Amino acid sequence: MSSDIDHTAPEQNFSPAPSSAAQTGVASFVDVLEAPPFSLRQMAWRRFRRHKMAMLGALALLALILYSYGGALFISEADANRTDTANRLQPPSAEHPFGTDAIGRDIMARTIYGGQISIMIGIFAVSIEVMLGVLIGALAGYYHGMVDSALMRFTEAMLNIPEIFLLIVMAKYFGGNIPNLTAFGRTYSGSVVVIVVIIGLTSWMYLARIVRAEFLSLKENDFILAARATGTSNRDIIFGHILPNSTAPIVVAATLGVANAILAEAYISFLGLGVQPPTATWGNMLDGASNYLETAPWLWIFPGMLILFTVLSINFLGDGLRDALDPRSRAV
Repeated sequence: MSSDIDHTAPEQNFSPAPSSAAQTGVASFVDVLEAPPFSLRQMAWRRFRRHKMAMLGALALLALILYSYGGALFISEADANRTDTANRLQPPSAEHPFGTDAIGRDIMARTIYGGQISIMIGIFAVSIEVMLGVLIGALAGYYHGMVDSALMRFTEAMLNIPEIFLLIVMAKYFGGNIPNLTAFGRTYSGSVVVIVVIIGLTSWMYLARIVRAEFLSLKENDFILAARATGTSNRDIIFGHILPNSTAPIVVAATLGVANAILAEAYISFLGLGVQPPTATWGNMLDGASNYLETAPWLWIFPGMLILFTVLSINFLGDGLRDALDPRSRAV
């Protein structure tokens, strides 16, 4: 007797359950999609942190600034300028860690106050350089015709003049014509102002060409064309739209310009034409050590090493900023 009962087994779904690893991967992917994007500042900081030499340079530069400005809290300028011929040309010791110079002044104290002037010269000279370079480069890059041609011909003419030669001539001519200045409880040689102005006026040309190239590449972008179509003034377009998008190369050039200004001051101070006493700088300390290169090497070793470390630190920092602020970099 046949049975009408259907003995066919019900169809079952044998697809494997998702593994825990797959679930974790899907969850991570969803988290990445839902995570807010990094801001430009955050991406720049992440790229900068990965540049080990830049981080080392930033830390070394911070230490040098603390040495120069923090050391003044424990050593007065009077101690740095105090002469003691009985202790002249003493080698490094517990009392004088960096030794003494030809008239008995403490080298360590003078490197502290000399570092303040050298760093100050670099910062103020670069401020003049940035103002001139950005202004001339922006005008040349934004406007066509005679403005661009005249400004670039003037820039090229300045580039053809040897900077060190111009520094020497102008420092020799103007160096003794400005009296000493007193500010923030300190007395500065009038030659400090001369050196700052001369370095600033003779180092803006490369920055001007960089800014001009940035303006030429940005001024035809859609957002600039839209700003023109809405009647935005040229001044607002230059300083409100194009210049903020050109800050990366300007920051890098300014950073490296500080190192170049410190070196330029050291050059002409070593020749006796830079900052004049009673103001100490690392450069004119090297000038005072030129007659004792073998008999008293500590006179040039310590200020020379401070200049070397400062310039290297700034160059490493500039390299890191260049990579971090590069808008074409995709690394985060």
